[in-house]
Amino acid sequence: MILDLVRGGIGPQFIIRMLVRVFTVFCVLPIHEYAHARVADLLGDDTPRLKGRLSLNPLAHLDIYGTIMIIICGFGYAKPVGINPRNFKNPKLGMALTAAAGPGSNLVMALLFALLADFANMWYVNTAMTVANVTVLFCLYASLINVSLALFNLIPVPPLDGSRILNIILPSKYYFKVMKYERYLVIGVFVLMISGLLSRPFSALCSLVMTGVTKLVGLPFGSYAVIY
Repeated sequence: MILDLVRGGIGPQFIIRMLVRVFTVFCVLPIHEYAHARVADLLGDDTPRLKGRLSLNPLAHLDIYGTIMIIICGFGYAKPVGINPRNFKNPKLGMALTAAAGPGSNLVMALLFALLADFANMWYVNTAMTVANVTVLFCLYASLINVSLALFNLIPVPPLDGSRILNIILPSKYYFKVMKYERYLVIGVFVLMISGLLSRPFSALCSLVMTGVTKLVGLPFGSYAVIY
């Protein structure tokens, strides 16, 4: 956010980015966490329901530090949904499906917002920031941030969702050895993101996936998708 201010000041694109980040905090993250809770509940684990996580209320899911990171840095996290794998008929598969539900919801939202941008593009006017222009940019940024959240959560490092999915492939004795270093691994990921060592290749991957999303829904201006 600070770099955005230095580079371009408080312009239309900066305002739209901030609006998308606020939208992410109050709409996207709750849907992501709700997806975890709903799938766990469907698979037989009532832990999320008992803890009040089977809800779209943002207050049930938001973490204060993760929220601040999203507003400032563009990436962050919500409170993880508590799951009891012993309530699943197949604990490994149940954990993997529950973990995949979050990123899956983000990819669905990315497609929906890209589709909305495509519809808004019918009224796109390449002049001043009209309502159509703002709608297109907002939807593209919303789609991109959903792609980013999905890919970030698929990193196979605990406690990210990707580590739970990895559990179905990795033998348990190795998986639980890795889990011992959960706290340090996630700190390492955030340090690499902030330093730029991971954020650059990650941004390139997000742009690649976002280009695929825009092409899938038929957007004629996929290059707009990589602006972030």
